[in-house]
Amino acid sequence: MGNSHFKRTHLETLTSHLSIDHPPVQVILGPRQVGKTTAILEYLKKWNGPSAYCTADQISPPDASWLEHQWQEVRKKLSGHARGLLVVDEIQKIPRWSEVVKKCFDEDRRKKLSLCVVLLGSSSLLVQRGLTESLAGRFEIVHFPHWSFKECQECFGISFDEYVFYGGYPGALQILLDSNRDEERWAAYVRDALIETVLSKDILLLTPVAKPALFRQVFHLSCMHPAEILSLNKMLGQLQEAGNASTIASYLKLLDAAMLLKGLERYSGNRLRQRVSSPKLILLNNALINAQSQRKFKETRKDSSLWGRLVENTIGASLVNNNVGKGFEIFYWRERDEEIDFIVKHGSGKIVGVEVKTNFNAGEKRGHAAAFLKKYPEAGVITTSPDGGDIPLNDLIAMPADKIFSEGVS
Repeated sequence: MGNSHFKRTHLETLTSHLSIDHPPVQVILGPRQVGKTTAILEYLKKWNGPSAYCTADQISPPDASWLEHQWQEVRKKLSGHARGLLVVDEIQKIPRWSEVVKKCFDEDRRKKLSLCVVLLGSSSLLVQRGLTESLAGRFEIVHFPHWSFKECQECFGISFDEYVFYGGYPGALQILLDSNRDEERWAAYVRDALIETVLSKDILLLTPVAKPALFRQVFHLSCMHPAEILSLNKMLGQLQEAGNASTIASYLKLLDAAMLLKGLERYSGNRLRQRVSSPKLILLNNALINAQSQRKFKETRKDSSLWGRLVENTIGASLVNNNVGKGFEIFYWRERDEEIDFIVKHGSGKIVGVEVKTNFNAGEKRGHAAAFLKKYPEAGVITTSPDGGDIPLNDLIAMPADKIFSEGVS
């Protein structure tokens, strides 16, 4: 089973961005191990014109002059009206890369050279930092989020329940299937090649973290409470290392920037109040949760309470991943004992609530929706479950937010 078809829609976005004259630098941004390099190599094969692919992933990382040399080499291939394409992978490993990109890009603009540039990096934190330092107004981001259920189903043939448990890292799923579903081998790969790499190389090695042990504990604690609302003070009470709420909040932001989890804010209609609310912890790939658990797939599936949280986390992760960079925000809503699992908010201010039910009961269709709609009568509410509701789970997790809005029920 290959994955050459992966991320067709995101490559279509790239094609659209590059279709204009003198497009901004295109930055492919996404978590580790979701196939960014594989996708761009496929894209290069179909490029009509001079092109070059280079990577800074070398034994001795190249310097800024190396990057400028690569740029110059592609420029030499340009002739007449030909449009060139330069792809630089692992861009974050080059010192002062953003300064070089700014210099060369501005030169191309002045000389009216038709050179398109695409940058990729495995450390989303470092790439984002470089963009904000030097490249304001000169780049567009093409988001490559975690794999969706539809993509995993098409590529690996897994069921919805398997996606809920094993998540959507393609490399880990390939190992799982090639090893005749050796769950221990799958879990070890996720822990060692994915989780540890991001925590150690992308964050702790490159970002000032005062208490590394506490940082790791925050991540592991979050994985133990998927789709749960957990106050920062309650988190502090479960951590072995001493810290404070502001430190925990800063660590959650780092994990968010590394595209591992999202701490959803409570929706109140008041931005200030949302910022100080207890976060609802959504792991952006369920593999992060279950690879660290001692429970196997069959045992987990029989635990209705745990399985319900995993399903809810899958919905939350899909809402975040499907709509990154599209002008939608995801929240939760809670007042006293009333709760709506997720709130999808459009930039215009429109909102739709999503209630997730593991077992659908038509008589309980609206659940807590009445209290929510009383406070926000202009909103819509959608109920979803594996076997009923307004939109079945399998359909909802593949929907972009704009379609969720069109399906919203007042």
